[in-house]
Parts: sequence; C-alpha cells; structure tokens
Amino acid sequence: MAKPADARDGETMMARSQQNTSLRPLGLGVALAAALLAGACAGKRDLAETGVPVDVRERHPIVLRDAPRSLDVFVGRAGGGLDDRQAEDVAEFAREYRRSGKGGLVAQVPTGTRREMAAHDTLNGIRSALARGGVPGNALSVTTYPVADAHLASPIRLTFASLQAKLPHDCGQWPADTGVSSFKNDMSNEPYWNFGCSSQATLAAQVADPVDLVRSRSEGRPDIAKRMGAIAKIRDGKDPSTQYRQETPQINSTVGGR
Repeated sequence: MAKPADARDGETMMARSQQNTSLRPLGLGVALAAALLAGACAGKRDLAETGVPVDVRERHPIVLRDAPRSLDVFVGRAGGGLDDRQAEDVAEFAREYRRSGKGGLVAQVPTGTRREMAAHDTLNGIRSALARGGVPGNALSVTTYPVADAHLASPIRLTFASLQAKLPHDCGQWPADTGVSSFKNDMSNEPYWNFGCSSQATLAAQVADPVDLVRSRSEGRPDIAKRMGAIAKIRDGKDPSTQYRQETPQINSTVGGR
C-alpha cells in the first residue's frame, strides 16, 4: 500500500536532518585540526625568528681585518748578534712580510736595561737576517720602549700589519643555559649558539691567503704537452688517464736471521 505524499515528505526531511547532524561533528573536528595546525606553524615560525641562525656561517662568520703580526727577538750578548735559530726566524718573518705585509716593518728596541750595546748588535743581526729574507734595510723603522724590570728578558719586537681571517668574537661563550630544559628551545630544534665556533676559527687560522675566502684565484698556465698527449690518445682510441703502478715489495726469505 503506497504512503501518502505528506508521510514521504516527512521521512525525507527527517533523513536530511539526521545527515546534517552527523556531519556537524566531522566539520567541527576538521576546523579544529586546521586551527591547531595553523597555530603550530605560527609558533614554529616565531621560534625560528627569535632563535639563533641555523647556518654556522651566519652564527660564526669569518671576517677579514688588518691585524698586527709580531716576532720577539731576544737580545743576546754584546758582539754576538743572532744565533742560528733566531736568524732563521727573522728571515722567515721577512718572507712572510713580503707575502702579506702592509705598510712598514717596525722594530721596538728596549731601553733602560743597561744592555744598549747588546741590543745594538742584535738589531744589526736583525737587519742582516731581514736582508737575507728579501727585505731591504730601509724598510725597517726603529722605535724604543721603556723596560719596567731590567732583570726580565726584554726582546726586540718586530711588527707589521697584515690582512688576517678571524672570527668577530671568541669561542666558548654560552648565552643560553643548555642544561635547563626549556619548551621554547626544545621545540625550536635548533643548534646551540656555540656549536661550530671552533671549526670556523680553525678554518680561519689555516687559510694561507685570506683573500681566497673572498674570491678565487685566476687559472694557472695549462700543461700544453700533457694536454696534447691526452688528445692524441683519444684520437687513437686509447685511454688518456694516468696509470699508476704500485709494485709489491719482495720479502727476502732471509729476513729474521734465517
């Protein structure tokens, strides 16, 4: 028996109402999850903006600056000049001055030690060692400094300015206490500030020419003979790579006294 039209309409409206009621918790849950996700992303962004730089080159950049280089030459006996060790040190210091020195070379001579004659002879030995290193005698400027205690060794200090690679700060600093648990620091998942500082400082100290950190050097002269030999091998269908032979050492049977 067919149902009246009014009854069918009532059942349809009831089904739609139940469907809408069942979808409301689902829509509310999706909206809540989206809000939580957006809040988490916003919180992460805030932590990243207020935390330390992740890249170690930004936390501990290597900078170039003019800094003094010095060598202390101890005054010997009068008439003795320089010993072999100090003469070689001064000659190497002169070669370094020729490579990276800026401005003049200064020698600070102590006064008030009652050893002026010995200091004069040591200074003459320094001039001779500098000349062996390629630095003329007129490039050396001589100044004096007073000595507070005449009983202590007062060296002649050689100084020149050069471009050096260094960090703008010292390592070993801990601006944040890593031993205390912090929700903000833990959730940021970022390295602590001092991480990588010693590696950057070591790299800066190992650079022979600090300008290499700024720009690369020009390409040197190519080996034409080696290049033409490799091209000839390629044209002949041969392998142009270099073959390295490693010979196996022959162990004598008489080793060991037998």
